[in-house]
Amino acid sequence: MTDQSMSDIKKVWENGPLRYLIILGVLVVLLFVFKPWVQVGAGQRGIVQNFGAVQDKVLSEGIHFKMPVVQTVILMDVKIQKVLTDAASSSSDLQDVDMSVALNYHVIPDAANLVYQTIGLQFKERIIDPAIQEVMKAVSARYTAEELITKRPAVSSEMKEALKARLLESNIAVDAFSIMDFSFSQTFTDAIEAKQTAEQNALKAKRDLDRIKVEAEQTIAAATAEAEALRLQKMNISPDLIELRKIEANLKAIEKWNGILPEVTGAGAIPFIGVGEVGKN
Repeated sequence: MTDQSMSDIKKVWENGPLRYLIILGVLVVLLFVFKPWVQVGAGQRGIVQNFGAVQDKVLSEGIHFKMPVVQTVILMDVKIQKVLTDAASSSSDLQDVDMSVALNYHVIPDAANLVYQTIGLQFKERIIDPAIQEVMKAVSARYTAEELITKRPAVSSEMKEALKARLLESNIAVDAFSIMDFSFSQTFTDAIEAKQTAEQNALKAKRDLDRIKVEAEQTIAAATAEAEALRLQKMNISPDLIELRKIEANLKAIEKWNGILPEVTGAGAIPFIGVGEVGKN
């Protein structure tokens, strides 16, 4: 390249916009190479590291600037998570229990840096799953197999409180806990069904007995009332009343008579009911 060419390039650089375009281009390249910003999404927190050392500051949602090369930012999810766990345990009466539970939890946002520093991003496998297994075994061992069924809300509440206390030590909050299912051995299940059947039969027998007793009492009451009515009626019978009933019977017979004497064969007088008695009166 001749001296003239070099001179022309120098003039263009000094007097034209080329140098500004070059500087701008270099800055853009450096910007994308070193990327001095970080975006923290919804439900996330940013853990800042200076040359690998976790800092006290936790980045909230949004855009944040960082020092290239010096700082790195690790994103951690702090939204509510769900975990389903199955565990085999034993009741206080030594019955085998297979239990299925669901846990909702989240990392405490302001303590995300501590969780990353002490546990890492694998906190579910390292902390939550073992805690659920231990709590399920410890609580179920304090109840009989029958109580695990009949006192299910109390068992669930006790497990939830135990998990809250245990996971809070690792800066993980418990949002909800539910026992999804209990499963026992076939022998115990058959025994429970037999007991329930016996209780139902006993209850039915008791109801039948109560019904029979009520019906018997009603029958006795009716008989007593009838006997009392007969007694009162008997007390009111007198000779005058008997005579009055005879007269009433004769009068009814006369009213029904059609005036024709009955035809009879053989000897004897023609009967006429109560005529003499009516004449006497």
